[in-house]
Amino acid sequence: MHEFFSRFNLLRVLAIFNTIGYFESFPLVITELFHLRYLQVPFYTDIPESISELQNLQTLICSGNYFDITLPENIWMMNNLRYIRLKGPSYLPSPRTESLVTGMPNLEELSILCYTSCINEVFSSIPNLKRLIISLPFNDTKFPYRLLDMSSLTKLEAFKFYGLPYLGDPIKKFGFPTSLKRLSLSKCNHFVWADLSSTVMMLPNLEELKLKHCRTLNDEWRLSDEDKFKSMKLLLLSKLNLEHWEASSDNFPNLKRLVLKNCYKMQEFPTDFGEICTLESIELHDCSTTAEDSARNIVQEQEDVGNNILNVYIHKSHSKL
Repeated sequence: MHEFFSRFNLLRVLAIFNTIGYFESFPLVITELFHLRYLQVPFYTDIPESISELQNLQTLICSGNYFDITLPENIWMMNNLRYIRLKGPSYLPSPRTESLVTGMPNLEELSILCYTSCINEVFSSIPNLKRLIISLPFNDTKFPYRLLDMSSLTKLEAFKFYGLPYLGDPIKKFGFPTSLKRLSLSKCNHFVWADLSSTVMMLPNLEELKLKHCRTLNDEWRLSDEDKFKSMKLLLLSKLNLEHWEASSDNFPNLKRLVLKNCYKMQEFPTDFGEICTLESIELHDCSTTAEDSARNIVQEQEDVGNNILNVYIHKSHSKL
């Protein structure tokens, strides 16, 4: 392998796809390709310390390992890194080491970061991060109950979180930056809808909210006249135990797209949603027939008054209507 790669010492882009199989360990010979800008490689073990030899690297994609892995401490010396994409939750050690020049000021995307690495020392060393995906560690069922403060990530625009069933009331554990535009929460359980509303409303720039596989403590989402999601354009609810929804058009004044997936308990939409002048579509994927009828009624009422902008799309697993 060494002889093969030595022929390409000026190589800038190297992408090894999963179709040819996985390396049991990271091929160390790759770290000799000093001019690499883009690296994609499938392997099963931790990333070696010698990765820092690739000082020109901008994109690091490591596929193949879905389980917890550890990034080397000297990855903080790779100042040109812009994108780090890993398959499973990855532990990133603290950069506070006197012997290293630390910080990744150009890093814009980091996924998937292990929750245990989400500390102030890490976040303050990636100040220009725009996209972040966090997951709980797979191998730890006794998870620490602490605040995840992301307020120092003032450029963050997109955040995804993958939880586990045993993590209770996670909404109160997030400290989101006000710069956030897209928020996706999966497997967040044991919170009440009121806490979600108050948290999201503190994000003035939030345009997209996606909730997936969440089991809340109550099945009713009741919004008051003061609850306004001023910037929200997309709302997606997937596999939730939501049954009743009380809201008005004033709560979502700029909503364009409403999507429900596998929300079997949801009976009907707030009838006032037809008055949202920006709303273009309501999509239902494998929802109850009463929810489908409710969506159709809203669209029909709007067509009766001359509003032909709003459309309803109903999808079934085995057929499309």
